[in-house]
Amino acid sequence: MEVISYNSPRCCNLNRRLVVKKSSSRQQVKIPLCRKHRILCTRVQFRSGSLGLPNKHHLFLKNVYHGKGSRPFKALEGFNNNVDSKVLSGNYNGYVIGSEDEMGRMSETGQSVTKVLIPGLPDESNGECGARISSCFWQWKPKFNVHYEKSGAENVNSPPLLFLPGFGVGSFHYENQLKDLGREYRVWAIDFLGQGMSLPFEDPTSPSREEGITEGKDFLWGFGDKTEPWANGLVYSMDLWRDQVRHFVEEVIGEPVYIVGNSLGGFVALYFAACNPQVVKGVTLLNATPFWGFFPNPIKSPRLARIFSWSGTFPLPENVRKLTEFVWQKIRDPESIADVLRQVYADHSVNVDKVFSHILETTQHPAAAASFASIMFAPQGELSFREALSRCHMNNVPICLMYGKEDPWVKPVWGRQVKKQVPEAPYYEISPAGHCPHDEVPEVVNYLLRGWIRNLESEGAVGLPLLDDMEMESIQNNITRDLEFVKEGSKKSVMVRFLGSKFSLWNLIKSCLKSRFGKLETKSP
Repeated sequence: MEVISYNSPRCCNLNRRLVVKKSSSRQQVKIPLCRKHRILCTRVQFRSGSLGLPNKHHLFLKNVYHGKGSRPFKALEGFNNNVDSKVLSGNYNGYVIGSEDEMGRMSETGQSVTKVLIPGLPDESNGECGARISSCFWQWKPKFNVHYEKSGAENVNSPPLLFLPGFGVGSFHYENQLKDLGREYRVWAIDFLGQGMSLPFEDPTSPSREEGITEGKDFLWGFGDKTEPWANGLVYSMDLWRDQVRHFVEEVIGEPVYIVGNSLGGFVALYFAACNPQVVKGVTLLNATPFWGFFPNPIKSPRLARIFSWSGTFPLPENVRKLTEFVWQKIRDPESIADVLRQVYADHSVNVDKVFSHILETTQHPAAAASFASIMFAPQGELSFREALSRCHMNNVPICLMYGKEDPWVKPVWGRQVKKQVPEAPYYEISPAGHCPHDEVPEVVNYLLRGWIRNLESEGAVGLPLLDDMEMESIQNNITRDLEFVKEGSKKSVMVRFLGSKFSLWNLIKSCLKSRFGKLETKSP
């Protein structure tokens, strides 16, 4: 079985002490290994320009954000070098900057915002180094080869974290979490079957007897006339991904995990936790999509499902093949990929070259087009997002919400609806940040995730992120903080709002209106 290596230099060893966490009161379930499983790994360290793409695509990467409706890259402000060295050397606690002249930013409610200095990502230019990342393949079933990446295997006394990606991306989207959080936790990130590097290694259908409908059809897998035995009944659906995650946790990780999901991965994480609460220590949703799938689930709605003659299985019907070929040519176009990235990243100064390269490389796989069609026509899961959330709440599964405020797809109102259904769940609204806050502002997401896990592992002895001891009594209220960190040698600031258990949409609207009208009154003569 082939293991793809990016042939990058190994990372230096970390001279760091392992952080041993207090065990939670939640029962530690030891999961027996169901069977022997095949896993092949290799250590990798991603670098831009190492994916073997044609030179024309490397040239295109330089102009990803210079198209219509975007702004060019620009350097951020310089950073004062006299920063407390404890922060930059890996102490993950935040430090409040106390002087009044450094608290100039205002929240939407018109109140001054306290600045908090948080650690940045490992700075390799200063000799710091992130955790080593291993790229692996796990054979779930015959021909079902799941790609995943892992780091921090040496942190045996720390809790495990599993990251689930959004639609169209893969484990590569969590590089910043693998490198940073892997310094103190055991971290995994997987590619869903039918996406990323978990696309099949061979054609799920036998070759078509007809001549190619369009030029290049012979290179598209899944367009044949007959399904191969191993692919009978295969459909890239929510139910398949839920089962994939369950078996991965049981066979590879082997113990309960903290699970984190972005977009589609957030829905899958919640769905998985709702069906398997005994193996979940907590769920973090990063701009989780609140719905997925257009067609009814055959188990939940069997009569309605029978109305539709095809539900994402192989081979693709003839009319779907023609539609897929037409649509896929548009989707795989480099400019189309760049346009999507411009939409979902609020801060256009963020370097997305590697994300662009990985997505483009995936679209060139011969199975990508048919897999896309299967995903689009797959039935919904047995549980809706709201039902999965309710079941997690009923089973006391801890939930944490982190949402980028400037997401054009999953608007903040969706995250606030989740908060309304689970009022005790901590909710962090990050700005500026779009649909992928873990990649756009990984420093902030990693800081908040560390703090939330510490709060759970310490059974509440450690406060939630952004709430010091004096504020724990006011946890029901809303708090805004300005998080400041070093990024590539420059200073960057991101505003984070914590919504307490007394949060309501009406109170938020009232506070915003009060702030705006107050500003108008101040300006009027």
